[in-house]
Amino acid sequence: MAMEVRAKGAVSNINVTPLVDVMLVLLIIFMVITPMLQKTFSVDMAPTENPRQMPDAEKDTAVVVAVTHDGKVFLGNNQVQVGQLPDKIKDMLSTELDKTVYIKADKRAKYGVVVQVVNTVRDAKIERIGLLTEKLEQRPAAPPTVAP
Repeated sequence: MAMEVRAKGAVSNINVTPLVDVMLVLLIIFMVITPMLQKTFSVDMAPTENPRQMPDAEKDTAVVVAVTHDGKVFLGNNQVQVGQLPDKIKDMLSTELDKTVYIKADKRAKYGVVVQVVNTVRDAKIERIGLLTEKLEQRPAAPPTVAP
């Protein structure tokens, strides 16, 4: 019977399978968790030429109401009825010093729904309302063409 003789010492082969397994699990975890980290419902906001910067709207404690193109209203990530907004906003702002509510509406949203949301927020005795927009990206003007 022939027996195989192995050299004593460290094996120089690298086993990357466990590393790949761990990396794939981490990738899947981040892919699942990342959408949950979004604070508000995303809408395609109307572009404007000279928007006013509102850095407080990005804070974790900011109260953001979103109106989608199909008329749905979201407070944070939760869909709410327009009539429920005053009570929920009062609860959210009860401990806050900055009593500003930010409204971001889809550029294709019906104007009447957005006005109804603004009026409902005002009915909650909120004096400061910020309307969020995007900055209009201006393309450089094309150079004039010279006729031959």
